[in-house]
Order: sequence, then C-alpha cells, then structure tokens
Amino acid sequence: MTDEGAGFAPAERGTPQGGRREVRQGAARLAVFEYGREPGPGVPSLLLIHGYPDDHQVFLPVIAELAGTHHMIAYDTRNAGESRVAADGGTADYSLAALVDDAFAVLSAVGVGNVHLVGHDWGSIQGWAVVRDPRATGAISRYTSISGPDMGHFSRWINARIRRPREWGKLGGQLLRSWYLLAFQLPVLPEAAWRLVLTRRFEQAANRPLGDNPVRGLALYRSNLFGRGARTGRPQGASRRVHIPVQVVVPLRDAYLSPHLAEDLDGWVDDLTVVRVDGGHWWPASRPVEFARLLRGEGA
Repeated sequence: MTDEGAGFAPAERGTPQGGRREVRQGAARLAVFEYGREPGPGVPSLLLIHGYPDDHQVFLPVIAELAGTHHMIAYDTRNAGESRVAADGGTADYSLAALVDDAFAVLSAVGVGNVHLVGHDWGSIQGWAVVRDPRATGAISRYTSISGPDMGHFSRWINARIRRPREWGKLGGQLLRSWYLLAFQLPVLPEAAWRLVLTRRFEQAANRPLGDNPVRGLALYRSNLFGRGARTGRPQGASRRVHIPVQVVVPLRDAYLSPHLAEDLDGWVDDLTVVRVDGGHWWPASRPVEFARLLRGEGA
C-alpha cells in the first residue's frame, strides 16, 4: 500500500476545499480527500464512507458544517467517483473484505487514529465490517451507521422474523423495500435503466452529480449478495461483538430499509444508541445541519 500526492487545505464553512491524495491498495487506486482543521490534539477526526450510487460528494454539505471544528477524511470507494480498480485475472474484486481493507489502507495513509467512523448506505454496511475487524482496535473510537445494516445482522433479522408469524408484517415490509436487490442481478437492464432514465432523474431530485457511479456500483450487489464476494469475501472478525460506542441513525421514511431493522442490535453491540429521525434514505445530504449536530453529540 502506498500513497502519493498528499496535501491538505483547510475547508471554509460552506465552501469545502480539501487536500487530495491517492492511496493504492492492491489493484485499487483510491481517491482520498481531507477537509477542515489540521489533525491534532483536541481536534476530532471523522472518516466518512459513502454509499450507492454516490461518491464522497454526498457528504460535502455536512463537511461544510463541521469544517471549523473537525478534521474530516472522505474517499471514493473502489466502485465510485475518482477511484479505480484494475481487474485481477479478469475480475475486479468488490467483495466486502476488499472494501474493508480499503478503509484501513486509507486510515494508515492519513496517519490518524481513534477516528469517529461514519457510514451511509453501502458505506454503513462496510462500516459494520470495519468495526468488527481486529484492526479497528485503536483505529476507530466510535461508529455512526445510517441506512445500512450489518450483513450478518440483516440475515439473522430476516430468519428470525420468518420464525415469528406475528412479525411477518415487518418481514413483508422489508422484503418489499428490498425489491431492487434482485433487480440489480439482472444483466444489461439495470445499466440501461440508469443510463437512459434513472441517473438524470436522480441528479435532478438530489441536485448533485452521479456520473457513472450507478452503473459501476452495481458490482457491489452482484459480488456480495450472490456472486464471488458472497462466497469468498467474508471479512475478518465477521462474528465479533462490537465494543465501541455505536450510534444507529434510523430515517423513518427510508424507502429501502425498514426502521425495524434496528431491532436486536443490542444482542451483539455493547454500547448502542438508536436515533430515529424524520427523513428519507438520503437524510445525511438533505439535512446537513441536523446531521452535523448529531455528529457533534448534540442530538438530531
């Protein structure tokens, strides 16, 4: 793992201007950005991991809010933005284990420990695997998860509801929300839908660019749900308990994840706080002031 092009420029409130570096992790070339204050004593550090179909720019609104008080690290995951990954033997690795290695490579390159990890959507799924990894000790001090469950917890939650007829309503609600998981497995059609219709509509609604993130990011679903990553990409410590403080943010109007998925987390998370917010799946981008307040520990 190497990094090159390191540089840092503090971000002004409302106009984030971060330093950019490139971190090499195996076949991946990860674009990493730093914003806000210089790291140091008394300056809290955040590591922000975006989801699908975004890149790190989804966090720019909250970065602007926190630039005066925090040191912030964001990066484009190997499926998005300015990051790239070369195929190894004809197939690029998008397994969850590879994504977790990427997160630790970024932390190593930046050289900051005890960071507050923040993940949204697929970034949150990655975040759960990161905090269960033995390498998280001393590297991650706390975790904020938004709209992205631990994959093992998701499977256990589904199986438990199957066995409880009284909770079949909860199960049905989540299965309806998860329709796209199967749709994304189809060949050609998801790519065509994004290129012809969906990308333009999403960009207009969200007021931010997507580029080719939606098409490239389909590899996450195809690799980790039914593909090679699901069979061989199991991260380290996937069954470990989580001992650091965890804050789970539950947008009550999330179109893709049921609020009930936060149930049973206290069975394997020692220090758990669940915060329910009035918002949809992209609450972090649409409500940056509330999001920043929550990350400061002031509540949503």
